Amino acid sequence: MKSLGRALAYLKRHWLMAAGALISLLIATASRLVIPRFTQRIIDDGIATGSMPIIVRSAVTMVALAAGGAIFTFLQGILMARTAQGVAYDLRNELYAKIQSLSFSYHDQAQTGQLQTRATSDVDMVHRFVGMGFVMFLSALLMMAGSITFLFMTDWQLALIVLVLIPIVFGLFGFFAAKGRPLFSKIQQQLAVLNTILQENLVGMRVVKAFVREDYEAQRYEEGNLQMLNLNLAVGRIFSIAFPLVFLLANLANLAIYWAGGYQAIAGQITLGGLVAFTSYMMMAFFPMLMLGMILAMISQAAASAERVFEVLDAQSEVVEKGDAVELPTIEGEVRFDRVGFRYISSGEPVLEDISFTAEPGQTIALLGATGSGKSTIVALVPRFYDVTEGAITLDGHDVRDVTMESLRLQIGLVFQETTLFSGTIRENIAFGRPDAPLEAMLAAARAAEADDFIRAFADGYDTRVGERGVTLSGGQKQRIAIARALLMDPRILILDDATSSVDYETELRIQRALDRLMEGRTSFVIAQRIATVLNADQILVLDQGRIVARGVHEELLRDSPIYAEIYSSQLQREEAL
Repeated sequence: MKSLGRALAYLKRHWLMAAGALISLLIATASRLVIPRFTQRIIDDGIATGSMPIIVRSAVTMVALAAGGAIFTFLQGILMARTAQGVAYDLRNELYAKIQSLSFSYHDQAQTGQLQTRATSDVDMVHRFVGMGFVMFLSALLMMAGSITFLFMTDWQLALIVLVLIPIVFGLFGFFAAKGRPLFSKIQQQLAVLNTILQENLVGMRVVKAFVREDYEAQRYEEGNLQMLNLNLAVGRIFSIAFPLVFLLANLANLAIYWAGGYQAIAGQITLGGLVAFTSYMMMAFFPMLMLGMILAMISQAAASAERVFEVLDAQSEVVEKGDAVELPTIEGEVRFDRVGFRYISSGEPVLEDISFTAEPGQTIALLGATGSGKSTIVALVPRFYDVTEGAITLDGHDVRDVTMESLRLQIGLVFQETTLFSGTIRENIAFGRPDAPLEAMLAAARAAEADDFIRAFADGYDTRVGERGVTLSGGQKQRIAIARALLMDPRILILDDATSSVDYETELRIQRALDRLMEGRTSFVIAQRIATVLNADQILVLDQGRIVARGVHEELLRDSPIYAEIYSSQLQREEAL
């Protein structure tokens, strides 16, 4: 319930509409509670005495009360719906902002399908509770409290019969809600599993078809869907037992009231109109109990969903901007690693150990080593995608942890090994980092990345729409657009994480010539699988198991580093064999 309380706290941001909805609810409830009194008057003062004016006036008043109640119920529904939509809007925005702010280490472990479910289905569950369940809960409480008050005002002896049954009904619903809540949590978890399977299959559809695994993936989804079905059926069984029990109690109570009330009416202790009014109030008291039964199911669902939503909102990012962080001024480009160590998990094995080197402004630093040696981790530490666990990284003497992340990353251009493009046009993808960049600057970046020719060959040129994740482009074309996107930022530091891995040899040569020109005056970090692409680097760092085992220029390393010589020799032999 703590998570639901936090969700309801969002109502404060929309207090005016929420207050209007509450006032409307109070008026509508009051109008409904008064109506049985006029029924009693019609019977006792009108029908019993044969007074038509009393009957007419009471009937007109009842119609007016019913109409007024309907109007205020409608108004309450409109206001609460807008309030609930506002709460859902706030939650979605905060969730998205939180997901964006979380460091790479969080996303390394999180599943996309899980996050999607929390931002959609779980938020929708909370929205339904705030917009409908919470109002129904308040309405039921008000109606029940008012009905019980009128029951005692009408006949306190008969009211005791109803009063005895109320804790029994609530106990039943509480018991079944406690049984159902863990199941609702499992349902949301299983929905996330289904979303993950679906998301993976949509992303990897070509792989599934290429390896003829459609049947296997269909069976995997069917098994997950079957678990979802069984969980929902289990919930259905619980509440299919609860509601008949409550109806049975309500009918028994009704029978007891007519039996005891009948004796009182015969004895003259209660009027016929009073007995009719009493039974009306009793139904008014029991109907909210049934509503509360349904609401408790909704509360259980919403509580489980709210808990999952706030798990993300409460997640702590390992990379946090300091409160007194300063803007990083325009830098020359000196990058210094001072005895840097790094672990992905605080208690895990070190990924980097004692990494120390200095990249002078305008230098090109090449990183070589086997897969898993720590090359990509080193360049990921510069823009603070992760924070060092030991040592420090400085840019022109500024510790990267002391400056704002936006001012830091705006001076760093990146091209990742795995290219990501967004749905939209080629122009929009190139200008992703600088949407306000002049057209000439964008065209210059595309020409420098050797992308201009193939882009203009498309019928729509730069306005050509790329498919989701750029599936309508070849790997080399996507990579060149990604390079143009980084170059348009005009960064002081350029990071190329195996940026030419998806292009053919001829295109690689053209891109490399362009990059050689563009890296002039910029500090550049180049991760490459082929030594041929980094022969002219100012400094080559050879990594092995998270340590720098050799450094220098090509000739020095070829002479002094057995690891480098082995890499160079094996690549040379492969190229000669080709």
